[in-house]
Amino acid sequence: MLSGLGITHIVNAADGPRRINTGARFYEDMTIEYHGVEAADHPAFDLSPFFYPTAEFIREALSQKGKVLVHCAMGVSRSATLVLAFLMICEDLTLVEAINAVRKHRHVCPNEGFLNQLRHLDSTLAQERSMKQPSVHSGRPAIGGSISAKP
Repeated sequence: MLSGLGITHIVNAADGPRRINTGARFYEDMTIEYHGVEAADHPAFDLSPFFYPTAEFIREALSQKGKVLVHCAMGVSRSATLVLAFLMICEDLTLVEAINAVRKHRHVCPNEGFLNQLRHLDSTLAQERSMKQPSVHSGRPAIGGSISAKP
């Protein structure tokens, strides 16, 4: 089914023996690259250390014309948070822009803790942009490739 959908890369935001345990070995007979994030869907869990490595994995997959499936257990909090972070880091979207872009395709609802981590990322990226570009940014790059957050 994954091959039929053209999936070339998978991000499992609920990796681990007590969650969705489909690690890299599960896909070893397929031509799928795997990135696992062992994350709890709990407001106290710090997902932010995974923002940049996961965004880089997705960016690299898309640069190779790959198709990325990002999933967790329900597809609304952990995986959505990682997709939002990717859009903010790699596509230069604000948090609000990223949420609006994703919600055009699927309902997402990061838990309160993840949302606060994304707000912090948004502030950090805004500061970085203001230091790099003294003038107002007048456009956003187009979102390319295929990425989806699924349960």
